[in-house]
Amino acid sequence: MNDSQLKAVLELEKTPLYIFDLSELSDRICFLRNHLPASVLICYAVKANPFLAQEVSGLVERLEICSPGEYRICQNLGLSQEQFVVSGVYKTPSLMHDMIARDDATGLFTVESLQQFFLLYEEAKSGHKRIPVLLRLTSGNQFGLDEPDAEKLIADYQHDVHLDIRGIQYFSGTQKTSLKRLERELEYLDSFLERLQTSYGYRAQELEFGPGFPVSYFQGEELAEPEFFKSFSALLTGMRFGGLITLEIGRSIAASCGYYLTRVVDTKINKGRNYAIVDGGIHQLVYFGQFMAMKRPHVRILSPSIRGSEEEWNIFGSLCTINDVLVKSLPLPGLHVGDTLVFENTGAYCMTEGISLFLSRDLPAVVLFQCNGTPLLVRGHISTAFLNAPDYERSNKK
Repeated sequence: MNDSQLKAVLELEKTPLYIFDLSELSDRICFLRNHLPASVLICYAVKANPFLAQEVSGLVERLEICSPGEYRICQNLGLSQEQFVVSGVYKTPSLMHDMIARDDATGLFTVESLQQFFLLYEEAKSGHKRIPVLLRLTSGNQFGLDEPDAEKLIADYQHDVHLDIRGIQYFSGTQKTSLKRLERELEYLDSFLERLQTSYGYRAQELEFGPGFPVSYFQGEELAEPEFFKSFSALLTGMRFGGLITLEIGRSIAASCGYYLTRVVDTKINKGRNYAIVDGGIHQLVYFGQFMAMKRPHVRILSPSIRGSEEEWNIFGSLCTINDVLVKSLPLPGLHVGDTLVFENTGAYCMTEGISLFLSRDLPAVVLFQCNGTPLLVRGHISTAFLNAPDYERSNKK
């Protein structure tokens, strides 16, 4: 988005403010499509930004949901459950019952543990259903199944009438810039899937892989994406596995379409250093990999006038903690109360991973900047005071 478009939104809504550019979102998915093998499907991780779920649903094959809240969001938007990949280490039994008992298509379920497997199995059995599942293979953490457990389930249940074990899911982290690491992971999966076929006669139909594509959040960390995706695509097409491959992507889809706008409300000089206080803060803006503003994100003053020579500014938020620092030693041509700072690449996780309830500050408004150039307010500013306050009246009624 250019400055005139951002200023037009600011005429309608006050800061702090999230803006998501739907044209950029669409262009980004087209970019990924054009730089990945044509046969590969894309699954959008809703946790990256649930405000984009409806728009993304028409541009990708699947939506990954990891909580009852995400399910309710997608359900309230009228999205097809058949598109859902129901994931997460804790699958609420009541939600699994409701989803599997529905008359329409159930979507796809991942299996993170033996307990989850038997929860899904019993629900499918009692509902007289045959549900599709992916066995999530652990990468050495709390997620997924160990290899022997996955093999045992394949050996015992691959022909079961209640479960359609489609294949394997694997995810090992995010912000992966190493093609060597991705190559090792794909070779590991190739070998494991071959072992399932050799040892148990099981031929997987599908592999869902979380590549953890990197996003360049900070200055000096730019990645040559076309070359990166060309090499990664060669790794995919070189796999011995011949089934369907789905890539689960969140950050790489949503990050570039997001803007966070926050206004300077105070400036001062302390011990010879320039400080600016903004009406936002770390409760609303979190960049992956940033610790105490040791890195410099892509940020600018919205439509600055000519102000003279640059000075270094330390940008702090409005929370009462020394940790609420957004940028340190940022060179700017002067900074004044009333100026608006624009933080870029904030479309994924930046808003949802913040400590948004700390100090009971209002939640910012959310605006979708539509492809026709019209801003659409999809959430107004929300007071959080009621969330952090006791409700004695309700207690007395009981």
